[in-house]
Amino acid sequence: MIDHGKKNILGVGVSAIDYEGAVAAVIAAARSGTAYKATALAVHGVMTGVLDREHRWRLNDFDLIAPDGQPVRWAMNFLHGTKMRDRVYGPKLMLEVCERAAREGIPIYLYGSRPEVLTRLESNLKEQFAGLKIAGARPSLFRRSSDAERQAIAGEIKASGARIVFVGLGCPRQEVWVHEYAHLLACPAIAVGAAFDFHAGLLSQAPRWMQDYGLEWLYRLNQEPRRLWRRYLLLNPLYVALFAAQMIRPTGFADIGERPVDHENYA
Repeated sequence: MIDHGKKNILGVGVSAIDYEGAVAAVIAAARSGTAYKATALAVHGVMTGVLDREHRWRLNDFDLIAPDGQPVRWAMNFLHGTKMRDRVYGPKLMLEVCERAAREGIPIYLYGSRPEVLTRLESNLKEQFAGLKIAGARPSLFRRSSDAERQAIAGEIKASGARIVFVGLGCPRQEVWVHEYAHLLACPAIAVGAAFDFHAGLLSQAPRWMQDYGLEWLYRLNQEPRRLWRRYLLLNPLYVALFAAQMIRPTGFADIGERPVDHENYA
């Protein structure tokens, strides 16, 4: 098991951790009923923090930011000598946590996406993991929520008996949600991005060779060009340029961000 703490990638603290370490941390928090904020960030996720100081502060307040993308893992190895041999891919991490939760009888909750996605996701997870307890599921409102709605949603999740919450709202909304809700839930909340669509069988994942060579973004771009072209064609080159700058001047990325003034209650 590997867990070497957080390493600075462009001002965002990314965890030098493997699957075993990440699952162990989530399960330990679930057992103890402790608020625990977790996500897995690829290049786009890191860049949301680079370009927004308030969001950077949120990310740096997370307990776990797994290196989802190969370019993020490569940056950690080059900058910090972590010698990480694999990334910690959000969709796979979700399955690893579900497998452990099923084995230990820990109930989970699914928050986000659309009702039809959640229906298929629940069915597929129960088929894959015998004994997995899904305490509840709630689709996204696809808008910001009021403080009263936030309290009601958190109350519903707590009343379900869930001890791990998976959140699929898309980046960065899901990270905002986790940051705003985790302390209300008193359990791990894990942002898993497109994992809901992948595991519901509605979106295909890139071939393994493309994932290994850091080309998953190209596969996703081909799937959803209108939605994703700005994310990849603008942010990827900027990430490379800033990575080069951090290689030259590591202390130039010490700013951890600025605490948000207002709540952003995405739901």
